[in-house]
Amino acid sequence: MKKKKQPDVESTKQYPSLFRRLAAWLYDTLVIAAVLMLAGGIAIGLMAALVAVGMVDITGYEDVSAYMTLHPVVGMLYTGYLAVVIVGFFTYFWCQAGQTLGMRAWKLRIQNKDGSNIRPTQAMIRMATSAFGLGNLLAPFSKTNQSFQDAMADCEMVVLPKVN
Repeated sequence: MKKKKQPDVESTKQYPSLFRRLAAWLYDTLVIAAVLMLAGGIAIGLMAALVAVGMVDITGYEDVSAYMTLHPVVGMLYTGYLAVVIVGFFTYFWCQAGQTLGMRAWKLRIQNKDGSNIRPTQAMIRMATSAFGLGNLLAPFSKTNQSFQDAMADCEMVVLPKVN
């Protein structure tokens, strides 16, 4: 009985096109917008409660929202909080499942070259070097459609096979 030769792992990987990457990115921007609305609502609600019990004075500001965005210190803290929410969202999904919701919809996965999930440090590098998605524009010029952020984080994005 002759043994069947296993296909090379590298040759079975499919890499996403620029269109597919951008479609997943667009989908994720909609998800992030919703997550930021929820996070902002929670923060404004907590601040309104602090104002109501007299722990915070917003004199000179139109309302709690204006206070949180225009106050020099509170505004920076609020912006930092929203940035942490965004970083936490991507880090969690990339490190736990290898996919955000947009990537899942477009059958994409971010992974190490051996197929394992990326580490939090790789996720941070990937976010820092993505230039808000512009790093994807380099993908068509790579043999494996690798984006700039994938190269910098030493990971790859692959297309998942269709489930039968």
